Amino acid sequence: MADFAVGGSDFELDGRPVRLLSGAMHYFRVHEGQWGHRLSMLRAMGLNCVETYVPWNLHEPEPGRLRDAGALGRFLDAAREAGLWAIVRPGPYICAEWENGGLPHWLTGELGTRVRTRDAAYLRHVERWFGQLLPQVVARQIDRGGPVVMVQVENEYGSYGSDQVYLRHLTEFLRGCGVSVPLFTSDGPEDHMLTGGSVPGVPATANFGSGAREGFAVLRRHQPSGPLMCMEFWCGWFGHWGAEPVVRDPADAAAALDEILGSGASVNIYMAHGGTSFAGWAGANRSGPLHDGELQPTVTSYDYDAPVDEYGRPTEKFWLFRDVLAPYQDGGAPLPDLPAAPAVLDGPVRARLTGWAPLGDVLEVLGGAETRTATPPTFEELGVDRGIVRYRVDVPGPRQPYPLGVRGLRDRAVVYVDGVRAGVLDGGAGDYAALGEPVAGPASVELWVESLGRVNYGPRVGEPKGITGGVLHERQYLHGVRARGLSLDAFDDAEAVGKVACRSPEAGASGLFRGTFEVRGAGDASLRLPGWERGFVWVNGFCVGRYWAVGPQESLFVPGTVLREGENEVWVLELERAGEGAVEFG
Repeated sequence: MADFAVGGSDFELDGRPVRLLSGAMHYFRVHEGQWGHRLSMLRAMGLNCVETYVPWNLHEPEPGRLRDAGALGRFLDAAREAGLWAIVRPGPYICAEWENGGLPHWLTGELGTRVRTRDAAYLRHVERWFGQLLPQVVARQIDRGGPVVMVQVENEYGSYGSDQVYLRHLTEFLRGCGVSVPLFTSDGPEDHMLTGGSVPGVPATANFGSGAREGFAVLRRHQPSGPLMCMEFWCGWFGHWGAEPVVRDPADAAAALDEILGSGASVNIYMAHGGTSFAGWAGANRSGPLHDGELQPTVTSYDYDAPVDEYGRPTEKFWLFRDVLAPYQDGGAPLPDLPAAPAVLDGPVRARLTGWAPLGDVLEVLGGAETRTATPPTFEELGVDRGIVRYRVDVPGPRQPYPLGVRGLRDRAVVYVDGVRAGVLDGGAGDYAALGEPVAGPASVELWVESLGRVNYGPRVGEPKGITGGVLHERQYLHGVRARGLSLDAFDDAEAVGKVACRSPEAGASGLFRGTFEVRGAGDASLRLPGWERGFVWVNGFCVGRYWAVGPQESLFVPGTVLREGENEVWVLELERAGEGAVEFG
């Protein structure tokens, strides 16, 4: 047991000054079977601490129903075994380029912009969730023999709001739950962010990717004493579908890290190892200075151009960071050796997809109940967080051809008229999208809408998904909508998936494709889908994430821990047009 405290100018361990050399690694973006290796890589780079967020929506998919709620505790135990301290950032909001910023869809669907405020209903949900989560943290604090040295209050709140009543309430609640290690806040080094996100008496930290001296000077105006810390040193960045990949020069990043440490500050490298947003959990952003423009869905890979890449390999940035961090080791201790590299697939392997079921058949077996309402329900109203919704509506007739469009579409709809594919609509930044060709009545219309990820940052966090306005023929709303949702979570039930009747695939179709492949020498692999358009992939029941032909991501990471010797199974849920009937592992 030890005492970790905030001193007048330094962090202190049992009264002795210490510097936190931390790196971000999200336990929920790394397969549990690979936690130990990735943590050892952080330690070998010269870090003494690991930081993680906690995604509320992953662990509470429905109010009161918890899913793998003990994962954080197991991760903290793994950090301790790897010789690392731990910083926990429990939210309730986390951003993290994660679906809805970590807030459950059922919460934002009910409360809208009342989340992240002093609203009584919101706080009741937060306190109930924290009551389940925080005992794992409290039991593993450093003063109880565990690795946890600090816990964050909210997350970058100054980028969102200014409700000091809310922040003080969270602070008091964390203390009341037994959090005895230092609390802190983190915000951008700007006056409005620090005044909006700081809590009197709670140390503030700053988030930036460069300009350490300027950033710390702004922080010092708000916090004249206490240790300096960059809680998010952005050494890389994340990617969006359809955009150019983002990379940062390794030498430039290393120089920025050296400037932070040369300022006498502690650091948390974001990300030290990014990992993967498996199972469609990647969030989205809105473009523009006010973050309210075009939707920008985040890619599946969260490699982040980090020093330890998505596959757990050291990059050039790793070795440069290791050189920068070496002089700051406690007592001049030598850096640990790197752990053995993970096994890689003895490939390449080609998997033929010989079974197929159209989307309608998949929906019949795995989908939720169909609703009948006057206007289209949102994803939130249908209880769908990640997945697709089929909306059906009729155009009365007889009537001449008119434009068929959707108001308030989020995010992307494949449209069928009388069973024939008529086009793809993109919600974009505007409020209205229409098919290129007019539609006459009578006609039967289906719109298959996929959520491309809920917004995770800015004023539009928590916005609903699906058709949020209505379907129009000319200027007339079409009423009498039948809607049915298909959640990605439905595919967690392999027995249920097995009940979807398959037949020989149709070229260029959408639907569920299934196949098997043989492995001799299991290990980490990359999965490519040449010619396929957009959808999700499962390997042995584990969802490795979304693929999309628009790029820039061209392959999906498959952890070797989900592959097995001998026969393996792959499912592909293609939402637009299938490629040739095979996928490639390499």
